[in-house]
Amino acid sequence: MREFNKCKVAFVIASAMAIVGCSGEDGKDGITPPPPSSGTSLETSINMISHSLDEGMATFEFEVTNEDDKLVSGLQKANVEIAELTEKGIARSRDDFEGERAGGNASESTAGASLTEIETGRYEFIAPMENINAATEGIIRLAVGGSEAIAKSRYTIVAKSENVHTTTTETCQGCHVDFHASDIKHSSYTAINADGETDLVAGCLVCHNNVERDHGGYARNTMQKLGHINHQKFEKDFTPTNCYTCHAEPVINTSIAGNGCSDCHTSEVSDNAMAMMASGEFDAREFHAKSQHIGLDERITIRAEHTTELSAIYMSIEGEYCTDLSLFKGEELLDIEALYADGTLSYASTYIHGYHNESLVGRESRTYNESYKGDGTKTFCHPVLDLNTPQIMASSRLTFKGGNWVDEDGKHGVSFTAYSPVSSLSDLGNVMDYDRRHSVTADSCTTCHNNETNYHKNGSYAEGGLDCVACHNNGQDRSAKNSAPGFGPMIHSMHWGVGSSAVTGEPNSATELAAENCVACHADGIELEAIPDQYIRAKAFHNGDNTKMASPIMANCVACHDSAQAINHMEQNGGEIDAEVTPDWYTQPTGESCVTCHAEGKSFGIDKFHVFERD
Repeated sequence: MREFNKCKVAFVIASAMAIVGCSGEDGKDGITPPPPSSGTSLETSINMISHSLDEGMATFEFEVTNEDDKLVSGLQKANVEIAELTEKGIARSRDDFEGERAGGNASESTAGASLTEIETGRYEFIAPMENINAATEGIIRLAVGGSEAIAKSRYTIVAKSENVHTTTTETCQGCHVDFHASDIKHSSYTAINADGETDLVAGCLVCHNNVERDHGGYARNTMQKLGHINHQKFEKDFTPTNCYTCHAEPVINTSIAGNGCSDCHTSEVSDNAMAMMASGEFDAREFHAKSQHIGLDERITIRAEHTTELSAIYMSIEGEYCTDLSLFKGEELLDIEALYADGTLSYASTYIHGYHNESLVGRESRTYNESYKGDGTKTFCHPVLDLNTPQIMASSRLTFKGGNWVDEDGKHGVSFTAYSPVSSLSDLGNVMDYDRRHSVTADSCTTCHNNETNYHKNGSYAEGGLDCVACHNNGQDRSAKNSAPGFGPMIHSMHWGVGSSAVTGEPNSATELAAENCVACHADGIELEAIPDQYIRAKAFHNGDNTKMASPIMANCVACHDSAQAINHMEQNGGEIDAEVTPDWYTQPTGESCVTCHAEGKSFGIDKFHVFERD
């Protein structure tokens, strides 16, 4: 909306005081000067005034402003698309479609069209489309500009019928973050609404309709095919049958034989299933989640109802280092021994770790004797410690075997990891709470890895991958396909660095996301200055050579920024990836000075190059 200029404001005040006219240099004899205008724009915005649909014609009135909020004069280009709401869903036919056509599109060059500047910066665009009329409903998308002088505007959703889609911008951008800012195909088509807010799904639906091109739609990739079929290329622990991930509201189509369902449920499905017509209260999301063939509801329920706890380490009569594992359903203590006997549980184990400066610095023991106390808990006693670090603690994993979705590596079970308090080795009674810096959010992994299973070896995606730290920590020195060491560097590399192709030989699906959109995982931002000044054992960077270690910030950055130039820059500023391991390596300070320039808010802060906030 255009703001009052000084003269108009003065006139309002004067009117309230019964004073007529507007004096001063802003105007002469009460005549308001025209608002500031320009014939160019680097950024073009549409301010909608009105629109109407008539038989074979759409009419739009709008203002155009530039990056300085000046009205733009001389606009020569405009185009509009109308995707119509039909019995089959949203559809927009191409001009050469031979069947019954829906919706349409037009530009200033379309026969019978006109683009008129009715006053400075205000335009009327008349767009003929033979298949529309006053009753047409659906989605209307408008864009203007695109000449040498006037940049093309964002696509703007002028109007949208209610309940035409049940996916949302927020659900899509849970993974894709700011789609418009990415370099993904068609990102420039990301639409906004009249208030300037992103309306991603509506913008996509204008071309990727509910109806395929050969049946009167615009593209062969329908919107439901993009969601249901193309996302199945996500190769690790994503299931499109967890409909809640994308569908914030119940889906519109309720016929098994209808749009969306038929993408997966082909004619090979039994006649009874295909003939099923859902009732008005049918929710396809719940239907899929509760399917026994999928097991999703079972996994969700197990995870929601259960927790595990691990006691502080204590010394047994035999001189072993012991810890007790408890499993709860709500507040009820369950019997681990009985659940093992009846096949409910498939795994329960513990490790003892060295601990220093809020970090796990190696595995003290992996060998234990197990027993049951008779109260439901399971006891693990470790006879020997290998490292003898000043502080020790334990971690545990317990896995529910589940239904048809289990395999031998615990990949598809439902696991819980617990960490014990930290004890002084010299005095096990001297106990403090376990703590570790964890800069990702609890749902940062499960937003994409949505099938509620584990990754491998009973490690869960829950709690932002906190389970993974039991093995992938500063001192465990895992190779992880020689991708990167520790937890953070490994995650960066496995998604976008050399590790992204380490498993299959081909880049994984995460490389289709914008790696600079760190907010997908770091929703609360990061603090470089809070990263402990502590080395990470780094054989992953050295083809299995376990005599090397890396400074922490460089280890995270080089997981993606691995060019010779980038490595040289980091090393010149104290970063290391090939420092020699010493017996007390975890107590040694590093020399990296990355935060001097790259801490948030600095001239070259990491937030200048990576996105840590959502729009």
